[in-house]
Amino acid sequence: MTHDARPALLDAALDAAGRGWRVHPLRPGGKGSALHGERACPRTGVCASGHVKWEQRATTDPDRIHAAWGAGPFNVGIATGPSHLLVVDLDVPKDDKGSSDAPGGAESFLALCERAGQPWPTTYTVRTPSGGMHLYFTVPPEIRLHCTARTVAPNVDTRAWGGNIVAAGSTTPQGVYEAVNRGPVLELPTWLLLQLQQAPATRAALAPLIVSGPVTPRAKAALERETAAVAATEQGGRNNRLLVGARALGRFVAWGEIPRDQVEAAFQAAGEAAGLSPGECRATIRSALDWSIHNARPREAAA
Repeated sequence: MTHDARPALLDAALDAAGRGWRVHPLRPGGKGSALHGERACPRTGVCASGHVKWEQRATTDPDRIHAAWGAGPFNVGIATGPSHLLVVDLDVPKDDKGSSDAPGGAESFLALCERAGQPWPTTYTVRTPSGGMHLYFTVPPEIRLHCTARTVAPNVDTRAWGGNIVAAGSTTPQGVYEAVNRGPVLELPTWLLLQLQQAPATRAALAPLIVSGPVTPRAKAALERETAAVAATEQGGRNNRLLVGARALGRFVAWGEIPRDQVEAAFQAAGEAAGLSPGECRATIRSALDWSIHNARPREAAA
């Protein structure tokens, strides 16, 4: 008999919503949103006036949650910004590139606490399948923070506006997201808030663009121009600039003037240099290129 995971995942979604956190369905066993993207938008219902992103469609409505999780064993995503949350994501360093000696996110965050003269905050905490941790904090509605990727400390990311976090109870092939401290969610400590509000002293350097294979001069020039613009974009417009830039290159991929994998790699590096998380970059680049390639006019008509 096949195990039906839907009841447990429904309970996880209702539990999160009961805490006031806005949830949305993720792909079964995965971390990407199961809601339709812009390209597949039917322009009906909540999208009647135009595509509405998952962050705005996340909900605490029990009826909508029952309907969504009754349709399939979806993992549970929390839209951190609308939920007035900031989640500190402490990663375990990957050792596939000889980085096993790098400090893990927990060690890096503990060092931050010690430098601030503060104890490790005892707040609602989820252990991830990889052995990392998600520390949940509330943020006052008048404060609007955005996601960070390794700008606070090595292997320390944060999820806020524009970000998604996988909720406790969700499962992936690697294991279960487990709440190891179900206590109250603390307000974001002042010392950490101040650090997140400070502009990074230095931005990640964008490595020189290297392309090979069948690449036309105009495609290379466009890629250099667009990736440089993405890397230079500040908080508040980074994801949109990445979307626009990748869309601009899609036509060259469709025309065979540059390989798709090289475009993806170049924009991934640019997006991460701007401070976006790797997962957010990958999702945005994939969506943008899919749309642009599908809608590209013939080269002769665009000339």
